[in-house]
Amino acid sequence: MTLRNAIDESAQSIARRDSEVLLTHILGCNRAWLLAHSDDPLAVEHLAQLRTLTARRAAHEPLQHLTGEQEFFGFTLRVTPDTLIPRPETELLVETVLNSIPDKSASIKILDVGTGTGAIPIALGTHLPCAHFTSVDISPAALAIARENAVRHHVANRIHFLESDLLSALNGETFDVVVSNPPYVAFADAPTLTPEVRDHEPHLALFGRPEQNPDGLGIYRLLIPQAHAALVPEGLLALEIGFGQGDSIRALLNANLWHNIRILDDYTGIPRVVLAVHS
Repeated sequence: MTLRNAIDESAQSIARRDSEVLLTHILGCNRAWLLAHSDDPLAVEHLAQLRTLTARRAAHEPLQHLTGEQEFFGFTLRVTPDTLIPRPETELLVETVLNSIPDKSASIKILDVGTGTGAIPIALGTHLPCAHFTSVDISPAALAIARENAVRHHVANRIHFLESDLLSALNGETFDVVVSNPPYVAFADAPTLTPEVRDHEPHLALFGRPEQNPDGLGIYRLLIPQAHAALVPEGLLALEIGFGQGDSIRALLNANLWHNIRILDDYTGIPRVVLAVHS
């Protein structure tokens, strides 16, 4: 069977582009090579691997879990079922923080809450060469992946990874920036999620703890005052938020404690990033 025939067979069950991604993963090549060699024969063992992965993808397992990778902000990050898959919306969060720091060579301290794969501090750290980071997550398994990604992208020496429920393990340390993409999906919205997300991504990273976050806003009720206590005066808070949460998050930002509050839309026009400055 040729590469083209194998893709054709796989594409009967899943999207053709997914079939191509799976085969490039198996062969260790890129799509251009795959297309240029589409008439080459495919080894029997590689065809067996493709059929196995195709069946898993057809059962709604995320493509990123099958390949173990996801692109984010120009970096390839390792992902597993223990980590939330980084999304383009979070790239906007990173861009917004970078745009808020005029001196990219400044020696500043940044706290990343709920690090997951480590996507945020790795992306920020590459563009802020003198910044130092503390990245917290409640999941030891996620922290292990984040450390691996940080080593892979040569920023591990500037990121301190710490197991912590929000900021509980920080012992009063202060920061110039607090950034977070926290669990903001309400449990009631779980049935609306795709099977790839609902059945395969970590529920703690999607929903948080049921008792803390029944409506998707509970995590912000906890995080915002903790972030205020951890920020220096005029320090920046940057949060990713969910659909329809903008007004509720603004209401949580007490005007006596925060100023220069802004809500920015994502690439589809949905309010997605909240910025506030410590008063």
